[in-house]
Amino acid sequence: MYFLVFLGSVRESTPPKPARIGMRVSRACVRLLEQSYPQHTVELIDPLEYDFGDIFKPEFAYRRSQVPNQMESLAKKIQDADGYIMVSPEYNHSMSPALANLLNHFGSSRFSYKPSAIVTYSAGQWGGARAAVNMRTFLSELGCLPVSAMIHLPKAAQVLDENGFVVNASEQSEWDEYMNRTLHQLLWWAQGAALQRERQDPTKKAKVFSKDPSQRNAP
Repeated sequence: MYFLVFLGSVRESTPPKPARIGMRVSRACVRLLEQSYPQHTVELIDPLEYDFGDIFKPEFAYRRSQVPNQMESLAKKIQDADGYIMVSPEYNHSMSPALANLLNHFGSSRFSYKPSAIVTYSAGQWGGARAAVNMRTFLSELGCLPVSAMIHLPKAAQVLDENGFVVNASEQSEWDEYMNRTLHQLLWWAQGAALQRERQDPTKKAKVFSKDPSQRNAP
């Protein structure tokens, strides 16, 4: 199976430390998935590696022959993935605008009928928990329903090193167990969804709109 870890921050560094906190959290998620499920493929998506231009135009708004190469490549990765891990800091009690912007470039049909996991972090004591509430609604609308367990990392810069390992090695197993609860749920639902997609094309019964959103309106 194939999983994408979306890093929801475009900060190049986090003062006073040079390493991005979100990158530490994302690497911890990648490490745990690869460690627990070496048979699966995990890829980290860093928004700093993508440039979609200053003017917002989603992937589905382009003529198929004119979709920018980077956008087309990421759209295919999203389509091929079996599940998603969304990593976000908290901005005004909401998810990261960088993550929302990145995901909004792609139609919900590419995410639908697959699970997602919510991972939030902060430099302070709340671990981004309030942003996670907002993310449940957002991800549900995308169609990649979030699993019930979530990961919240308070004071993340003090907990994780630059490679995603716990700074205090004696606490590594405790943090791994805590984070794995969410990741195991993600894997369980992803396997079930993949089997069901093989048995039946979900769009046969619940058709996606092909022209505009009004096709979903009540008669």
